[in-house]
Amino acid sequence: METYIYWFLITLAAVFVGMGKGGLPVIATLGVPSLSLIMSPITAAGLLLPVYIVSDIFALSAYRRDFSWPVLKIGMVGMTLGVVIGGLTASYVIEWVVTLLIGLMGFLFALDQLLKKRQSLQKKNAQINSTKGYFWCTIAGFTSFISHTGGPPWQIFTIPLGLAKSVFVGTSVILFSYCNVIKLIPYIWLGQIDTSSFKISLIMMIPATIAVYIGVNLVKLIPEATFFKIVTWALFSISIKLIWDGIKIPLGA
Repeated sequence: METYIYWFLITLAAVFVGMGKGGLPVIATLGVPSLSLIMSPITAAGLLLPVYIVSDIFALSAYRRDFSWPVLKIGMVGMTLGVVIGGLTASYVIEWVVTLLIGLMGFLFALDQLLKKRQSLQKKNAQINSTKGYFWCTIAGFTSFISHTGGPPWQIFTIPLGLAKSVFVGTSVILFSYCNVIKLIPYIWLGQIDTSSFKISLIMMIPATIAVYIGVNLVKLIPEATFFKIVTWALFSISIKLIWDGIKIPLGA
């Protein structure tokens, strides 16, 4: 029975990653929490990184022409800095504190969007605040390195920009593909990826790849206004999950 549960969760996490890479909002963030039911979050993060990278390759083929270069430039600089900080401080970071803080930030932002019913999601070509962008993208790179939870900080920066659905997804796919590649060296250096874990990652790549194309096609079917409502609600929901993940460790839950 334990073997069945193990492989069910392994497959489920791979599907989450693939569908997230296909463009479905925030769902890839569920990968590490799913695997955390049967292994440590650090082990789960190492196991999923190769799956993310392979899924990125297939996602890029679908979204390679849809992106915002100004947003992408800010994201690459910020996420590079965040990954470097994450690699240098990995042994000192208290993971539950980072998880709790990211959850709180995402929760407050999403709640603000939902309660005030801002129209910023419909505004096209909103002015880009580069200072805000560098800050949130650095946080996104750092949290992506720690536990693959770069989505909430990234969305705090990008949701108000009013990007078209395809551009929003394409920019996210390209940027996180870049982020995952530069995470690979420090992950190997820190021992989070080894021969044993990579064998399991290879198996996970199969359902993840199939799920990428499922995600791409589902995104095409979702109207743009509905898509961004889903993004905001997904951010709200995953932030609550991150808050719980953060507080249950010190509470001994």
